[in-house]
Amino acid sequence: MNKIVIIASGVVIASVAGAYSALRPTYATVVSAEPIMVSEPILAKVLSATPITETVAGSRQVCSERVVERRAPERFGNNDGMVVGALVGGLIGNQIGGGRGRDAATVAGVIGGGYAGREIDRNHTGGRRYADTVRDCRTVEAPREEVVGYQVQYALDGEVRSIRLDDKPGEELQLGERDKIIGYDVRWAYNGQTGIVQSIDKPGDRMEIRDGVILVSNPMPVTR
Repeated sequence: MNKIVIIASGVVIASVAGAYSALRPTYATVVSAEPIMVSEPILAKVLSATPITETVAGSRQVCSERVVERRAPERFGNNDGMVVGALVGGLIGNQIGGGRGRDAATVAGVIGGGYAGREIDRNHTGGRRYADTVRDCRTVEAPREEVVGYQVQYALDGEVRSIRLDDKPGEELQLGERDKIIGYDVRWAYNGQTGIVQSIDKPGDRMEIRDGVILVSNPMPVTR
C-alpha cells in the first residue's frame, strides 16, 4: 500500500514540473540596438531684440518759396514807346498840308514821334507788374541714425544667451539643426534564428518571446 502511494506521488510531482516548464517565459537575446535618427531644427525662444544704430553721413534738400515782382513783356520788347511814337507822329504829320508837304510832314512826324518814344523807353521799366512765386532749393548736410543690426537675447535649454543679427527675428530663432533619436533597430537571436524589431525605448539584454512573437514594450508606429 505504501509503495503505490509513493509511485503516485512521483507522478504528480513530474506533472507539476512539466507544467511549470511549459509556463516559464522564453527570451531572445538582444544582439544590438542601433539608434534611428532624424534631423530637427534647433529653436530658441526670443526674449528681446534691441536695435543697434550707427550715425551715418547724409544730405537732404531744403526748399522754400518766395514771392517776386515781375513785369509782363511788351509787344515790341523794350521799344514800345519808340514804335508807338513813330506811328502816332507819322499819323499826325500825314494830316498836315498836302502833296510833298504832307509827305515831309509825315516823315518829320515819324522821326519826331520815334525820338520822343525812345526817350520814353529810356525811362520805362517794362510792362504790367505782376507777382510770381519762385522755389529756391539747396543741399544741406544731414547725418542720421541708421539701424545696422539687432542684439537678440534668447532662451535655449534653460540658459539665456545673446547673439547679434542683421535682421529682426520673430518669436522663435532657428539656430541650426541637430540629430534626434526617435527609436532603435533591435537585432535579436534565439535558437539560431535572428530578426529585427523597432522599439521607441532602448531594450535591455533580452526580450520575451510569447507564442513565437518578440514582445516589444513600446513599439514604433508603422508608417507607410
